[in-house]
Amino acid sequence: MVKKKFPEIEQRLFKNVYVCMRCNAKLRTNLKKIATGKVKCRRCGYKFLRLKNKDIKV
Repeated sequence: MVKKKFPEIEQRLFKNVYVCMRCNAKLRTNLKKIATGKVKCRRCGYKFLRLKNKDIKV
């Protein structure tokens, strides 16, 4: 059975959360900084990030 999450919880977990494509470190920043290339991974220095997936694990 899949639980329905509150919108406040989903916003806190997934809004502006990005994951490094190389080392899977999580970063919280906005899209504008990522698009201009100002943000890099704290752990490895890689510049390519992706959004955190919102898949529901059953």
